[in-house]
Amino acid sequence: PGIDIYSMRQSLGVVAGITPFNFPAMIPLWKLAPAIACGNAFILKPSERDPGVPMRLGELFIEAGGPAGILNVVNGDKEAVDAILDDPDIQAIGFVGSTPIAHYIYSRGTASGKRVQCFGGAKNHMVVMPDADMDQTVDALIGAGYGSAGERCMAISVAVPVGRKTADELVKRLVPRVEALKIGPSTDAGADFGPVVTKAALEKIRGYVDLGVKEGATLAVDGRGFKMQGYENGFYMGGCLFDHVTKDMRIYKEEIFGPVLSVVRAHDYAEALGLCNDHEYGNGVAIFTRDGDAARDFASKVRVGMVGVNVPIPVPIAYYTFGGWKRSGFGDLNQHGPDSIRFYTRTKTVTARWPSGIKDGAQFSIPTMN
Repeated sequence: PGIDIYSMRQSLGVVAGITPFNFPAMIPLWKLAPAIACGNAFILKPSERDPGVPMRLGELFIEAGGPAGILNVVNGDKEAVDAILDDPDIQAIGFVGSTPIAHYIYSRGTASGKRVQCFGGAKNHMVVMPDADMDQTVDALIGAGYGSAGERCMAISVAVPVGRKTADELVKRLVPRVEALKIGPSTDAGADFGPVVTKAALEKIRGYVDLGVKEGATLAVDGRGFKMQGYENGFYMGGCLFDHVTKDMRIYKEEIFGPVLSVVRAHDYAEALGLCNDHEYGNGVAIFTRDGDAARDFASKVRVGMVGVNVPIPVPIAYYTFGGWKRSGFGDLNQHGPDSIRFYTRTKTVTARWPSGIKDGAQFSIPTMN
């Protein structure tokens, strides 16, 4: 009796975010906004491939009246990352990028006693049921598979049509659409997608297409020879479409991160669901169907962090949380939404009793209601 108990959330202090090239404003903001709102100082280490936008975010923060030292943009490569991982003053680190780097940052950061959340690669499937609206499905695959040149962790890179008839019809419709994709510089508002980020990325994507042909997949659309007029030395890759891809092929197992869509044919729904569940990545997944029972069963049983039902890129609005399962995510809290508040704060619980309620004599047990 006479004891008050309450909890409060308090800021961690100094926290950091290590962010990728493909969304140089959105992903830093996903991290720095809740971190600063929770009372922390934030260190942003953006990708060295496109540091301009993150630097501009820092300038705008100062211009808006942000206090000095609250948002800090630090450029660099692995040396800068390791300095952040090992600095004893940095309490928490968030990362988005490839799975090998996510695993490295998570392992080294947690070994240093830090709170760490890391989001890695993906191989997102779209299951196409026989009853799906084929027009809607093809539109969804073209946008989700080739938008941003496939350089996003929520891109659909695997289409899984159920049944031979569904697969034949899907590929028949996809081929002319992929061939008709308009590729151009980022200044061309009419372009469907632009160049990939670097020459090394272009060579890597072409290498995967070469590998897929060698592995025995059918290259229904070959974009390797695309040259952009006036930008012949640019890092442009045409859209590629593989059919008859099997789950033992590297082009199915590994993240290509380019404008390459693979069709893996499934005999039935159970096989399609198994493909999604058995893959090492579990970032996003989608099912296209008119059958509510199939969609409900899929959403319940699929082992993937974000699920779309007739939605190809199931990125939730900011109140909900963003994060994958399996080797797509390391750590127990996701990005944005309520999880971001939990990640950037810690709980302190206070148990208080004031003198009027204290009895004489020593007490040797935890206070109870007895």
